[in-house]
Amino acid sequence: MSVQYNSSSPGTWRYGGNQLKRWRTKASVSREELGAASNYAPDTIKAMEQGVRMPTARVLDAADELCHAEGLLSAAKDYLKAEKFPARAQDFMLHEREAINVWWYEPLLVPGPLQTESYARKLIGNHVPPLDEETIDERVAARLERQEIHTRKPLVGCSYVLFEAALRSPYVCQEQLQQLLEVGRRHNVSIQLLPFGRAMTAALHGQMVLLETRDHERLAYTEAPSASQLTTDPGVMSDQTERLSMIRTMALDPDESARFIKRMADEL
Repeated sequence: MSVQYNSSSPGTWRYGGNQLKRWRTKASVSREELGAASNYAPDTIKAMEQGVRMPTARVLDAADELCHAEGLLSAAKDYLKAEKFPARAQDFMLHEREAINVWWYEPLLVPGPLQTESYARKLIGNHVPPLDEETIDERVAARLERQEIHTRKPLVGCSYVLFEAALRSPYVCQEQLQQLLEVGRRHNVSIQLLPFGRAMTAALHGQMVLLETRDHERLAYTEAPSASQLTTDPGVMSDQTERLSMIRTMALDPDESARFIKRMADEL
């Protein structure tokens, strides 16, 4: 039986936001007033009340004072902790932590576990809509934690294929290219590059990740700006495996890829 994983906001966010709205409404405090007191836009307050964003300590403290909650709203800070990843990606991250094999193709971005702090910060810091500095710091730290997939025991087999466009981004500097070369030297990691001249239609259809868990369950993950899919559907797995195999066949082998990346680094 195939499984579709649909990420939603954490329950603590939704409950905290619901209580925030109830107290605010009961005290006849507008979103504009709460926003002004906590230095957030009214739309951000609305997103917190709907559970789309985590109610922050600043908002909870401001609401507690405005609504005369006598510490009941501020107390929620002990139970509301920032999630490390966007809600729609959390299921994938859980499975990534349990994976024994990962096969990853990226046409436009350096894969998360391969990113340097500088690259990750530029990428996350240019999020639309904008993220506050606290959230940016949390997500950058969480992304860097994912690099342990290359070193944890037992070792995880990691195979990456990057389209050349991913390395031509203005976010990619010499440090990022050197990171790829360094990680690619690990015997459990393979990094291949697909040059522009070898691209085929299959390579232009977006990112994909295939995972194998400790229970030997295989999942396929695809992500777009506003949606993502994590599934065990055999048909999807077959299609994605065939697509990835075709891309890997056309890509440079790991040694050729390393030489290509080194030339790019030397040019910077």
